[in-house]
Amino acid sequence: MFKKDPLQIIAFHTYGASNHLYLRGRAIEDESINLEHRGAFKLLFNAWKRFETDEIKNTELKIKLGSDRYYYVKTDNNGYFLLDEKVKDLGGFANDEGWVKLEFSYQKEQINREIQSENKFPGELLIPSNKASFGVISDIDDTILHTGLTSVLKWRVLLNTLLTSAGKRLPLEGAPDFYNLLHKGRTGQEANPIFYVSHSPWNLYRYLEFFLKKNNFPKGPIILRSFPKPFSKKVKGEKPQKHKEIVNILKTYPSLKFILIGDIGQHDPVIYKEIAAKFPKRILAIYLRSVDHKGKIAEVKALYKGFNCIPVLLIEKGKQALQHAQNHEFIQ
Repeated sequence: MFKKDPLQIIAFHTYGASNHLYLRGRAIEDESINLEHRGAFKLLFNAWKRFETDEIKNTELKIKLGSDRYYYVKTDNNGYFLLDEKVKDLGGFANDEGWVKLEFSYQKEQINREIQSENKFPGELLIPSNKASFGVISDIDDTILHTGLTSVLKWRVLLNTLLTSAGKRLPLEGAPDFYNLLHKGRTGQEANPIFYVSHSPWNLYRYLEFFLKKNNFPKGPIILRSFPKPFSKKVKGEKPQKHKEIVNILKTYPSLKFILIGDIGQHDPVIYKEIAAKFPKRILAIYLRSVDHKGKIAEVKALYKGFNCIPVLLIEKGKQALQHAQNHEFIQ
């Protein structure tokens, strides 16, 4: 009989407020995926393991904050958990950058299995620093990570992920430096929060987290989406999940203004325009990375024709966004 893999808890980088605890993650078996692996067979095998996970469903987890504060949450049928709760004095646990450290664990009496790392799994939640003058909400695919995709469906993102290790993926030119300048802000010490919001599925969380860290992007909450079910139909009039997540961020921080960064190859132009129209005084600028696709460029220009309430910039080279941000005193 095969030995079962040890258990783990993957706590996603999330965001909250001094009175709002918002935690997400997943309890699964540890498949020991090596994100640096090379070679087609190993990459395909790792990709299969990312999507064919063995989840730990309907199980209570314990969350420790500080030395003596505890919270509890139960996983769903897919092993995911979401804790959205009003709390007190959470801000006192944050460091200078606004990060709050937490510790996740299984309830031992519920699990008769080997557990990795002595049943202690780290997690972090971001509460934007009082030093922050604005926030940044950024897409990932074709915005900071090249996929070469301009079609409606982003299946090529998955193909690139299947055949390229996270350690070999390269960021778009100048992106890490630009994002670090935005994080530091005009004074160089603002700790402006960066939120990474993508259409990619949660299965790719660690892959994308590894990519961001390896390429020295500022650490920030990573918000993905549930993998769509086969043959599922979208409800008429329902907003994309990405739209909902961005609105939730804006509502969580009503006094903070934001810069939106995306690309023109997918839904970003439409989503960003709708959000800017709904929150006209909250959006400082929209940066959209351009692609070598004349039809898409013409389509986006037509979409934003006469939209003059905030700056909208189509970026062909990173230096354009850098110069614009300096001119508007977003960065040094």
